[in-house]
Amino acid sequence: MKCSAKSLIGYTIGATDGEIGKVKEFYFDDETWTIRYLIVETGNWLSDRKVLIATKNLLTPDWNKKVFPLNLTKQQIKNSPDIDTEKPVSRQQEILLNEHYELENYWNGGFIGGGMPLPMHLPGMDETVVKKVNGDVHLRSSNQVTGYKVKASDGEIGDVEDFLVDDKIWKIDFMVVDTGHWFPGKKVLIAPKWIKEIKWDTSTVIINCAVKHVKNSPEYDSAKNLSEDDEVKLHHHYDKLSSQIEVKGVLNKL
Repeated sequence: MKCSAKSLIGYTIGATDGEIGKVKEFYFDDETWTIRYLIVETGNWLSDRKVLIATKNLLTPDWNKKVFPLNLTKQQIKNSPDIDTEKPVSRQQEILLNEHYELENYWNGGFIGGGMPLPMHLPGMDETVVKKVNGDVHLRSSNQVTGYKVKASDGEIGDVEDFLVDDKIWKIDFMVVDTGHWFPGKKVLIAPKWIKEIKWDTSTVIINCAVKHVKNSPEYDSAKNLSEDDEVKLHHHYDKLSSQIEVKGVLNKL
C-alpha cells in the first residue's frame, strides 16, 4: 500500500509497555529514498524530548487505530542517546543509536571488533570512507524537503507537497507535486528515478523532462488510493519519454 507521509503525522507510537508519543516527521536517505527514522514527540512522558525511532523497530501497524507498535520498551527509549533532531544527524550519532538498540548499520562498514564504532579517522583511511563514517550523511527531513521548488528542464512546475511511501519497505516511491498556478488545481507524481538533480543549497528539485511533459502526465487525486493501473500509466508516460530522450541524444551524436 502507498501511504501519504503527511497522513502518518500524529500516529501514536506504542512501546511494548505503553505509549511513548506521536509521529512528528521522517528522516529519509536521499541515496536510496528509504525512510530510516521516525521523529517522535514524547510529550509529558519524557519532558517533550524528541527521539529517533528506526523503521527497523516497527512492528505491524494498526491502521484502524493509527498506531505504530514497536519491539522496544519505554525504558529502552528513555535511555537512548539524546539526539538534537533540530540539527542534521551525524553518522556517529547513528552508530551510537544503532549500538544502543543493537541494530545493524544500513550503510557499508558496520562495527569493528567488540561492537565498537569505527574511529573518526584511521591512519591511511581513504578520504571517501572518512566522509562516509564521520558525517557525509544523506539523511533528509521530510518536513524540510516539503516546499522545495520543482523545476523541469525549461521552467518551474510546482512545489513538493508530500511523499507516497510503500509501507512494507518504507521506501518513498513518489514525490507529490502541487503545480499551483502553473497548472491550476493539478497534482502530479514524480518518482525519484525521474529526478535529474536536487540542489540542497537552493531547495530545488530538477526533473529530467520538459514542462509540457509534466503538464500532460496523469493527474494524481490525493482523495483516492494510487492503484496499480495508475502506477503503470504513470511509469509508461515517463519511461516512454526517457526512451525518446535517449534516442534523440544518440541521433544528435551521429
